[in-house]
Amino acid sequence: MSKSHDVIIIGAGHNGLVTAAYLAKAGFKVLVLERRDVLGGCCVTEEVWPGYKVSTASYVNSLLRPEIIRDLELKKHGFEMLPRSPSSFSPYPDGRYLLMGPDKEMTHREVSKFSRKDAENLPKYEAMLTRVADFLEPLLVETPPDPWSNRIGDFWKLGKLGLKFKSLGKEGVEAIEILTGAARPILDRWFESEQLKVTLATDAVIGVQASPSMPGTAYVLFHHVMGECNGVRGVWGYVRGGMGGISNAIAASAKSYGAEIISNAEVGKILVKDGQVGGVALKDGRQFLAPRVASCADCNVTFFKLMDPKDLPEQFRNSVAAIDYTSATIKINVALNELPNFKCLPGTQVGPQHRGTIHICPDFDYLERAYDDAKYGKPSQSPILECTMATTIDNTLAPPGKHIMSMFIQYAPYKLREGNWDQIKDQFADRCFDILNEYAPNFKNSVINRQIISPVDLERIYGITGGNIFQGSMSLDRMFFMRPAAGYAKYRTPIRGLYLCGAATHPGGGVMGACGWNAARAILRDG
Repeated sequence: MSKSHDVIIIGAGHNGLVTAAYLAKAGFKVLVLERRDVLGGCCVTEEVWPGYKVSTASYVNSLLRPEIIRDLELKKHGFEMLPRSPSSFSPYPDGRYLLMGPDKEMTHREVSKFSRKDAENLPKYEAMLTRVADFLEPLLVETPPDPWSNRIGDFWKLGKLGLKFKSLGKEGVEAIEILTGAARPILDRWFESEQLKVTLATDAVIGVQASPSMPGTAYVLFHHVMGECNGVRGVWGYVRGGMGGISNAIAASAKSYGAEIISNAEVGKILVKDGQVGGVALKDGRQFLAPRVASCADCNVTFFKLMDPKDLPEQFRNSVAAIDYTSATIKINVALNELPNFKCLPGTQVGPQHRGTIHICPDFDYLERAYDDAKYGKPSQSPILECTMATTIDNTLAPPGKHIMSMFIQYAPYKLREGNWDQIKDQFADRCFDILNEYAPNFKNSVINRQIISPVDLERIYGITGGNIFQGSMSLDRMFFMRPAAGYAKYRTPIRGLYLCGAATHPGGGVMGACGWNAARAILRDG
């Protein structure tokens, strides 16, 4: 039985929910269809084991746009950020360690252990990034101009962008390098201590199959220093109740404005006739009609799995078919009986070594060798570990005295030269546990349970092609007015009434909600 709505949103990822909330707030009759039984896409909290509420995919936040928090009254609907201090802890094989965070005096003191020069340069480096961010961040919530449209409005926006870029002066060169270059040369130019550089460099490779020596990683590095936590720029925090606290708050806001959300409703086909969208058909046979459909799924799913590619112009079809979904990330969620007791900073009671991100990556050579394995289709023999334990700050996530560790690991290539992930993921997880145990010898004995989500599992569970958490490459040729394809960066597609609202669009991946907000504005402009 079909039912008519003003707009249908495919997928209740956080971006899809943002689009739904803004449209419902504007008076649209909105329907959101989610194939899973939990809302949020990769931004979810799930009770993986009784009493353990796990952020199964994304695990920390900073990028969620403050305008969205304000406009959708998310705090009223239960959203709460919990800042971390320190924000990172890096133990090293020689028994030393580095703590960093929003406490400037503590960070200066810690970095000085390795280099006084670096301790003096770090605030200058952060100030440079802030000035570049002041230029780039407003672009996150703007619809990109189309340089090929020949429309006066697009030329006007390009001109304004050029004038704004000119105002950066010599720092415009740094902005270009950040947008296009490799992270390692930038870090080498600013700092001398390997410990500081490699701690910063891990943010340059999160979610991508690349080393910090490769072009494009500087933007991934920069991408992770934008945003804020409770008004403090560049600080990442935990979400009370897990990352699902974001999605659930947005969903509650959308419902308060009248949006309808149906879970366990997997879309099987986008209905198209004569170049106009007409609604969707679910895999169970139900149909829902609407003159507008917005897909929160990536381009591969939207255009090649949910519709007939023949309905698309050949040039567009070829462009989106060429999107790179290469990824090399595995996620392991672990239930712990006690906190890791690090040899370099002992203690199983909550301390500064437990609150932030634990970086296991001793030097650049280690990082480069880890990438070399992935380059040849092999999981890293010595992978990079980023571990977080939100339970050190949020006591709502696990039973008293127990903890959850979120391990985000590089490199685990989606495509393996030998074998498959179902065969090797336990062996790979064992290797990761062995490495962490070298730094915290009680770790393996403290493990109660574990959940291993390989790149293939990321695709299966969350519907993201290739396990790519950004819904496609964040390289320069797929950013701004070229995301997802040149000429189609305004959230509209060649099919009338069909829009994209997920991370496949500008400004890309990360739990920021900007893609969904920008898409909602495009739909509202079209009326």
